[in-house]
Amino acid sequence: MHPEELAPKQAESAANVEDLDELAEAEFTALGKRARRVDGLRKSTGKEVYTDDIVLPGMLHGKILRSTEAHANIVSIDTSKAEALDGVHAVITGRDMPLAYGIIPWTRDEHALCLDKVRFIGDAVAAVAAIDEDTANQALELIDVEYEPLPAYLLAEHTLTEEAAAQPIHEPKKPGRNGNILKQVNLEFGDVDALMAASDVIVEGAYFFHGTTHTPIEPHCAIGRLNQNGLLEVWSSTQVPHYLHRELARVLDHDVAKIRVVQPAVGGAFGGKSEPFDLEFCVALLAMRSGRPVKILYTREEVFYSHRGRHPMHMQYKLGASSDGTLKALDAKTILDGGAYASFGLVTTYYSGQLLTSPCHIESYRFDSTRVYTNVAPCGPKRGHGSVQPRFAYEISLDKIAEKLEMDPFEIRRKNFMGVGRTINEFKVQSNGFLECLEAVERASDWKNRYRQMEHGRGLGVAASSYISGTNYPIYPNEMPQAAVQVQAERSGRVTVLHGASEIGQGSDSTMAYIACEELGVPLDYVRVFSADTDLTPVDLGAYSSRETVMVGNACANACRNLRALIVGALAEHWTVAADQVVLAQGWAFVRGSGEEDHRIPISAAFNIAETKHGLLGAVGSYNTPKDVHGDYRGGTIGSSPAYSFTAHVAEVEVDSDTGFVDVKNIWVAHDCGRALNPALVEGQIEGSAYMGFAEAIFEEQLFKEGTPEGGLHNAPSLLDYRIPTSLDCPEFEALIVESVDPEGPYGAKEAGEGPLHPSLPAIANAIYDAVGVRMDALPFTPPRVWSALQAASAEAAREDVA
Repeated sequence: MHPEELAPKQAESAANVEDLDELAEAEFTALGKRARRVDGLRKSTGKEVYTDDIVLPGMLHGKILRSTEAHANIVSIDTSKAEALDGVHAVITGRDMPLAYGIIPWTRDEHALCLDKVRFIGDAVAAVAAIDEDTANQALELIDVEYEPLPAYLLAEHTLTEEAAAQPIHEPKKPGRNGNILKQVNLEFGDVDALMAASDVIVEGAYFFHGTTHTPIEPHCAIGRLNQNGLLEVWSSTQVPHYLHRELARVLDHDVAKIRVVQPAVGGAFGGKSEPFDLEFCVALLAMRSGRPVKILYTREEVFYSHRGRHPMHMQYKLGASSDGTLKALDAKTILDGGAYASFGLVTTYYSGQLLTSPCHIESYRFDSTRVYTNVAPCGPKRGHGSVQPRFAYEISLDKIAEKLEMDPFEIRRKNFMGVGRTINEFKVQSNGFLECLEAVERASDWKNRYRQMEHGRGLGVAASSYISGTNYPIYPNEMPQAAVQVQAERSGRVTVLHGASEIGQGSDSTMAYIACEELGVPLDYVRVFSADTDLTPVDLGAYSSRETVMVGNACANACRNLRALIVGALAEHWTVAADQVVLAQGWAFVRGSGEEDHRIPISAAFNIAETKHGLLGAVGSYNTPKDVHGDYRGGTIGSSPAYSFTAHVAEVEVDSDTGFVDVKNIWVAHDCGRALNPALVEGQIEGSAYMGFAEAIFEEQLFKEGTPEGGLHNAPSLLDYRIPTSLDCPEFEALIVESVDPEGPYGAKEAGEGPLHPSLPAIANAIYDAVGVRMDALPFTPPRVWSALQAASAEAAREDVA
């Protein structure tokens, strides 16, 4: 049969025939373009299906009883009245799930429902499943819990006292240790003391980064069902289906092969859904106990108490430089307030120091970081995990050094640019567009003509950062691939991509589709993407640490290239030409430079020819990280990555000296993302990151009440009281893409979803100093705090005048 008869109609979205010669010579035919998102229409029309949209036959509604005490022993729990309530189908407590869990295998300290002790207001104590939410809430009121209150330690400095150590929040794992300390890291690179002593200029400062939370639009939601075949199914708005899959099996003592985890569309996460939560275990067990599906949807208040947001950090920084601006030594001491449980805290402790050593080189560096427990909602990973806080302190310190040396803040960063190679702590950097980032924001902001030259009250500030493109090692040790993809080509011309990556709004599903288009020559509307279903898709470790583009993207490119080789080989044989002369692009298969009509067919016909030769067309691909990108010391792997992104920001502010109100007018962001696979997606990630940093600088604050009887209560657990900026509050964001093309990224791509957040906060702080001459070393920059700083500066100036 003639190939054209197999596919008489070409795709409407295929390229025009007259454009094929140009496509044959193009470096890319699908990538690098402003393509639509594959989920864009569903989301923009309100047709996307989120977890709470799913309604299963006979489904019950679950609710979780939460602690009213910040720190207490559980004396007894009586659930008999709740169990007797009409409409209640199951009630469970911690005794039903006694095994501890946690995202980090070495620090499992949390239970799905508390066993003997509660550690913060909001800790989960019991759960019920009932015919509707009202009945479930009524059942919670009938559960009688008797507590024995213990001293509550609400601030990091409180937990380090001898009194607190005597009644710790967690029992120490080894005798003689303080149970209130999760992790302490002390690492030194180079001779800090000697180089600090040799420095011509030294600045010291105490910095404070407040706590903030994620505020996703979608609350956490999970559904559990034990189906007719004995398969335990859990739908969840998680970022980590694979890790949830493993922990469900372990905590419930259930065969992992008989558990299915599905991640429907996720309505925002930002790190706040990147570990298992109590509701996922509860819906699973309640479904098993009741024999019916069970759904639990957090209230907004529960989202705030579940938290896992940004760690408050107290940071003491000492930075030394030579007279020419060379950075000689940095000595950093940090206390991290981790809240009630470990979460990712072990990693956070390392990240608070390990990720500061680029893009500027420092000749010596020491950091001492201690992560402590407190009796408030547990902290965890928020966009830019662990390194946003130290970057705030460091970039302000750089500004102070530049001022002492009478150097332009841009020039001190250029002076110490590390380039490519090894950082002081031995991380391997293979691409670095930082200088181009500096040049881009310097030019866009008209820095040279405006810095220190505007009227009082207006100022510019610069800051920079780098970030990882995925963690180099999985959370639990293993040698298997970090990502895998299956791809299938069907005779109609359709391509199906199955991958485990978690689409949380960042565009991972779309990115895999673009890669399939590039390698297999199909139009975007011919690609189907299925992701994050443990029964259907390969294992992926989840959406955290900006890993999806590099890791899953590499696996997808590998799979597509394997499939492409089969298709191209079959076509080369069919046309009797060399394989490197066959082109697949934008709906066509054709011979490069031929021009003959017989050497040009629709992509569906090409797939038919290949299927005739090979049978079913499918291929797999996987990716694992290089192992030569870090040092050989304890903790040297934490913070290592296949590739690093780089960012520079300039912020422009206007400060009202009478009120302390800071109006951020503009933020220019230049980000080195490697190759931009879709510039529109990259710009969206840049702007979203900068927005979140701006919000944390000016608006957000996660506060808990102190003192009795309300100690430990969240101060503002609603979107009405927890302030986040609307579109009317935002500055103008200008996203400037820099492409340095990394050899480890797919087509040279690196991350763009977290790195662009970091510099927003210190850039605003440095701009405030340029505007009014006051250093803001503690966040957030609320009107009362800025006004107080201005008043203190005026008083100090008056004292100096008198003296």
